[in-house]
Amino acid sequence: MRKKNDILLKSAFEESFSDLLYFFFKNADIVFDFERGFDFMDKELAELFPDLEKRGGNRFVDMLVKTYLKTGAEEYILVHIEIQDGAVKNFPQRMFQYYYRILDRFEVEVAALAVFTGKLNQKPSSEYRKKFLGTEIIYRYNSYHIFDHDEDQLIGMDNLFALVILTAQKVSLADKIPESKLGEHRLEIVRALVKSKRYDNEKIRRFLYFLKTFIYIENPEINSKFDNEVDILTGNEKGMGIIEAIKMITLEEGIEKGIATGEYNKTYEIVKNLIINTDFQISKVAALANCSESLVEKVQKDLRLGK
Repeated sequence: MRKKNDILLKSAFEESFSDLLYFFFKNADIVFDFERGFDFMDKELAELFPDLEKRGGNRFVDMLVKTYLKTGAEEYILVHIEIQDGAVKNFPQRMFQYYYRILDRFEVEVAALAVFTGKLNQKPSSEYRKKFLGTEIIYRYNSYHIFDHDEDQLIGMDNLFALVILTAQKVSLADKIPESKLGEHRLEIVRALVKSKRYDNEKIRRFLYFLKTFIYIENPEINSKFDNEVDILTGNEKGMGIIEAIKMITLEEGIEKGIATGEYNKTYEIVKNLIINTDFQISKVAALANCSESLVEKVQKDLRLGK
């Protein structure tokens, strides 16, 4: 997958978390109380693993989510997204460490899931074993690779999370196919989303933001075709392009227009975070932050100088 797309992927996992539970657990309807929603516990997870922050790097994306069961009890779902192309040394041990630290801290049931986004030949692990002088530990966790289902299977599921997985598949192959073909794949995913008729306009709009940002295409003609096709599929007579929709979403999430002192500082921080956490080009950072390319270049220079 393209470097540091982990941030976008994590956001998509959060947005489609209900569908994620349906995707991985066949009895989700019976087990989970969806009406009570979910609590995403990023802060608590970071507190449990401060050593990981010190080591740096972005090899992993982790989510700890408090869910509620229909029995009234709480259960924590650990979702671990492994974004490397190959097997990571000591990964099963890491999963076991997560399990026992969470269990020790919260004393609740923990369901662990590892999602692998590497190449087709990647061999995901699903078990940790430790044995010494008659003492043995066997820890098994749910394990999934994005290519465990093919495209037809994913589209046939009528599930938003399945489309997130399909999007991840397409991105993993992006360097091997021309942008025109990649654009067609992107449209196929949109058609499947709209055809399902399960999601409201806001849900569709947010998924389109993820889709167009995650499967990023430079060619303006391909993007224009995408916008026009989306307008037809969604019945958008005004013809607002997805780029405009993306700007609306980012505005709602705190990215404001203008360069007054307060607004400038906000935009500066947004640009800084995008530069640090993504490999987006200057033009893309400027578009997402709704600012000038010169500001992006200034932030880049400041980071190089250690400001």
